[in-house]
Amino acid sequence: MVDRGASALSLPDDWPAHPDPILALNRMGSFDWDLDSGLFHMDAQAHEVFDLRPDEYDGRPESLAIRVPPPEGYRLDGLVSQAMKDGSENYGAYFRMRLRDGTLRWTHTQGYIRRDETGRPRRIIGIVRDATQELAESAARREQAAQDAARRRQTNVVQLTTAALAHARTVQDVIDVLRDTHGLVHLGATRLIMGLVEAGRIRLVAEGSVVPGREVIRIDEPYPMADVVRTLSPAFIESPEEFAERYPLLWQHITELHITAAAYLPLIAQARPIGAMGLLYNDRTGFTADDRNVLVALGSSIAQSLQRAMFYEQEKDLAQGLQQAMLPRAIPSVPGADVAVRYRSAKLGRDIGGDWYDLIPLPGGRVGAVIGDVQGHDTHAAAVMGQLRIVLKAYAAEGHTPATVMARASVFLHELDTDRFATCLYAEADLSTGVVQVVRAGHIDPLVRQLDGTCRRTAVAGGLPLGLSAEFGRLEYPVSTLELDVGQTLVLCTDGLVEQPGADLDDGLRTLAALVASGPDDVRDLADLLIDVADERGGEDDVALLLLRRRGQDAPRSGGRLQQHVAPGDSEALTEARHMIRAAVRAWGAGERSDEVELVADELITNALMHTEGSAIVTLRVLDGTERRLRVEVEDSSSALPRRREAGEDGVSGRGLLLVDLLTDVWGVEARGSGKCVWCEFLIPEGSGPEQTWSGPS
Repeated sequence: MVDRGASALSLPDDWPAHPDPILALNRMGSFDWDLDSGLFHMDAQAHEVFDLRPDEYDGRPESLAIRVPPPEGYRLDGLVSQAMKDGSENYGAYFRMRLRDGTLRWTHTQGYIRRDETGRPRRIIGIVRDATQELAESAARREQAAQDAARRRQTNVVQLTTAALAHARTVQDVIDVLRDTHGLVHLGATRLIMGLVEAGRIRLVAEGSVVPGREVIRIDEPYPMADVVRTLSPAFIESPEEFAERYPLLWQHITELHITAAAYLPLIAQARPIGAMGLLYNDRTGFTADDRNVLVALGSSIAQSLQRAMFYEQEKDLAQGLQQAMLPRAIPSVPGADVAVRYRSAKLGRDIGGDWYDLIPLPGGRVGAVIGDVQGHDTHAAAVMGQLRIVLKAYAAEGHTPATVMARASVFLHELDTDRFATCLYAEADLSTGVVQVVRAGHIDPLVRQLDGTCRRTAVAGGLPLGLSAEFGRLEYPVSTLELDVGQTLVLCTDGLVEQPGADLDDGLRTLAALVASGPDDVRDLADLLIDVADERGGEDDVALLLLRRRGQDAPRSGGRLQQHVAPGDSEALTEARHMIRAAVRAWGAGERSDEVELVADELITNALMHTEGSAIVTLRVLDGTERRLRVEVEDSSSALPRRREAGEDGVSGRGLLLVDLLTDVWGVEARGSGKCVWCEFLIPEGSGPEQTWSGPS
């Protein structure tokens, strides 16, 4: 090599008779090469370096060929020539020379090129020295450095693998970490085998068995993995011959794998073996003490991670079983609707959440849809969820209004011995009319997919989450009403499907709406798509999903629909409305309940005209479903809810709601825009039929 860093060298005037004492002290010989004459003069120390007596050297460089082998000479000539051509002031090189006794040794030379005023090389002066010891020490240092680097690499592998294992949650995660590029491949292993101890046997979980049909082996069988589990000691197999001698039963099946060495480690946690790991090598024989220590340390780390993973999987199975037990076992068939529900547990964390869904069949062709989320991710959240689901279903089945159902559920949660709260959305849908009443307690808004495939968020007024509204005495839950046409789909979900890292809730809802719009029409296929997207995203929250699509076929059919507008002070319109009601109930076969329908309808119209400042819209319809019903609706422009009052002195004033409550099968109030609608329904006995044909206003 050419050494650009050599310093200028000056020879004493009486050289070579009196060499530079510093050079002599360092056992360095010096030379002076006259490039014009070609003579290569050396001092006595240089002669000694070349193992030449003065009488054996004639001053010509070619004579040194007896000590410098031709390949080395060619290389030196090339280096010196290049240094002279490229204008270098100096050069340096190591080369081998052959001594008098035939042995080779390393020599170092360093020359300084002197040039004339034109830059032409005229003379080279320099030194030569025995570099054998220097290079031997350098080689030893390199070897030591390589060993240190290898030791650091092995330690680094242990550290990297241990750090990665800290995030492994399942047994498969542990296996994946070990197969990763930062894992055992850096230790040179070409194959990883791992087994778990189960009921006195070892079940292989990584790579599979190299013995056909032996995925499970007994601990008392003559296999290395069974040996290390039985003895709790590692087994290091350092050669193919040793492998064949110690484990002939296994060796006959792996000869084609060209295994040259193997390390089998027991995986011990809490003083008991939970498994074993085997590392097979193709390009090594033997294990140093450092190798063994590193592998044993790694086995200990793997055992701890493996035990955590096994506990995690056991607890997750238990938690998921509890979660599934809390959710409805089956969703009832709902005439007039297609329903799909899905639940996905969080990918991270072994705990379960309080997300739930429910579908509640109600009288009169109605159905209640519930979606909710109890705070927290643990078994306590799941237990609270189970209780809330039961009471919500009970309150709805008792016939309470949606607002009352939500308020009572909030009181129930507040009175439980818990500090948890819950968000919830309850939608009560009349599938015959498409009217859906929605109450929201701190939950995200629902979505509605339209007939043209578009999807929109439906803003719903809401109250505080369940539990908090009771604690702060704010139990008022506003009721919002929306119309669900045949073919439209109501989408209810928990925030695990909406929330995304780095995005706010509104962005998440817009993304979900776009996904629903682009999805298939069938609610089951759409639900599968949405839950698959949630799986791909992962996330730390559970997801509950309920889709309800109003269906035309099999829905309760409307046997007729009549409507009349009655303005204040318009006696003719009021008379016409009463005539319409009387004729309609007989034409539609109300039978013996005709008088009750007429009386209640007249009372509702009168109340609307007396207690509001606007008009009343009267609607009658007959609904044919599992039960034949006649529905009366009276809509006005006032948002004030009707309330019971004591009857006046004449015995007439104040009796309106009492009559409605006594004579109807079910009644209620719905918010309609800036006003409200008071409605009631009457079951029509089987066998009743129309008495005449009605062709009045519609």
